Amino acid sequence: MLYLFVACGAYLLGSIPSGYLIGRSQGVDLRTQGSGNIGATNALRVLGKKWGYLCFVLDIGKGLAAVLLAKLLVAPAYGLDPVTASIVAAVSAVVGHNFPVWLKFKGGKGVATSAGAVIGLFPFVVFASGILAWVIAFKLTRIVSVASIAGAVVLFLSLFVLWLLHMAVTAQLVIGGALAAMLIWRHRSNIQRLLAGTEARFEKKR
Repeated sequence: MLYLFVACGAYLLGSIPSGYLIGRSQGVDLRTQGSGNIGATNALRVLGKKWGYLCFVLDIGKGLAAVLLAKLLVAPAYGLDPVTASIVAAVSAVVGHNFPVWLKFKGGKGVATSAGAVIGLFPFVVFASGILAWVIAFKLTRIVSVASIAGAVVLFLSLFVLWLLHMAVTAQLVIGGALAAMLIWRHRSNIQRLLAGTEARFEKKR
């Protein structure tokens, strides 16, 4: 029951639709603009850098806050295992972002929220490797979906290397794989467009 409490709390935290609320504050419904997604990329594309970066920071914050609250506050207070509690919180926060109850379960793709969860769950080198892969892939292709998928794959591979070196436990490897798989699955429509050659590139505004 206590882990269920952690899951519900993290889900509600992750389900706060940052992009949707920011868009509404500017008189825009992101669900009807750009790609129709409420994530940071579409917020950046539609609303500009100021609001797009704010959405990115808030979405990262949701994932990180869920993990840290579970690990440092709830687990010690109720005698839960910190690792298990933080894993439950991480998955629940990302699910909340992807399927928010407030927007009929139609949310973002979980890139920024997953990144926040990764910061709280794993050694920093795992997060850094994923970010580096994202930046390189984006610079080469100017396609956000390619960068996001590349970041997820490299993140898991770096975690796998740490596991082989006995610097990460099996539970961390499994949850890392689950987060990466969820992110890639959420990009399945992008993958279809990539295969068809119709995926849009992110170009700088003139």
